[in-house]
Amino acid sequence: MLAEPFSHPALFYRSDGEYVAATTAFVREGLAAGEPVAIAVPGRNLAMIEAELGPDADAVKLLDMTVAGRNPGRIIPAVLRDFADRHRHGHVRIIGEPIWPGRSETEYPACAQHEALINMAFTGRHVTILCPYDTVGLEPEVIREAARTHPVLRDVSREWHSDDYAPEQVVEGHNRPLEEPEEFLSLRFDHTNLSAARALAAQQAAKMGFTGDRLDDIRLAAAELGANSLDHGGGSGTIRAWAEDGRLVCEISDAGHITDPLAGRRPVDPRQSGSRGLLIVNLLSDLVRVHTRAGATTIRAYFDAP
Repeated sequence: MLAEPFSHPALFYRSDGEYVAATTAFVREGLAAGEPVAIAVPGRNLAMIEAELGPDADAVKLLDMTVAGRNPGRIIPAVLRDFADRHRHGHVRIIGEPIWPGRSETEYPACAQHEALINMAFTGRHVTILCPYDTVGLEPEVIREAARTHPVLRDVSREWHSDDYAPEQVVEGHNRPLEEPEEFLSLRFDHTNLSAARALAAQQAAKMGFTGDRLDDIRLAAAELGANSLDHGGGSGTIRAWAEDGRLVCEISDAGHITDPLAGRRPVDPRQSGSRGLLIVNLLSDLVRVHTRAGATTIRAYFDAP
């Protein structure tokens, strides 16, 4: 029986020196084998890798993950799949660092779910995705959870199988009710007043200084989430909007149940028909959080205020 071609190791590092040595070795192994390589890590780390690679960096796709992966729900479709799907003939290598010191408590559950879902999204693909973890700067629970989302663990000196690997448990473990806001605008909507729901989100956004294209993004996200409620959430829903820690939060709740863990994370061919509302929301938002169960789903889209 052939081994699974997809590999998803976590790299535990304790210093800049360990980080650069391990990541550049991984990149150079790929380049020597003729494999396409992409690096999506926070800007500071990207600069260190690029400097160490020297001329070899010209052969690698470089992405600042604090921009490309600001919303963890965007990383699989717009970063990982985007690169891997462009190089379907042969094996592909990617360094992806979605969790770094400074990620907030609100962001972390979406990050952990993303790491778990990588395993489902790439099963059978000829792809290796190396995910670095700063064992000094990150909380111990984050490191422990990395062992649940990665089947293989490594550091600068060795590699071993994770005895704690359980990605489905991580996805469900972070599928929790979301904390209630103190103040918000709210509207119940159905097919007769979806435009009013979109206008409510735009009203709160305008109060926070959103204008132009970004205001249009918020209107579109609210419209797509509302349309999902009409099509898949029982024909109606409730929209709420509020300001939280320098972000606009636009929330839609309805009676639907999202049973596909990769919903909103698959790239969609524009020539194909079908719903892509949650994918659009993931691509437009700075963060998306979801709580879903039988008979009830809540989706929150966060937008960083200008």
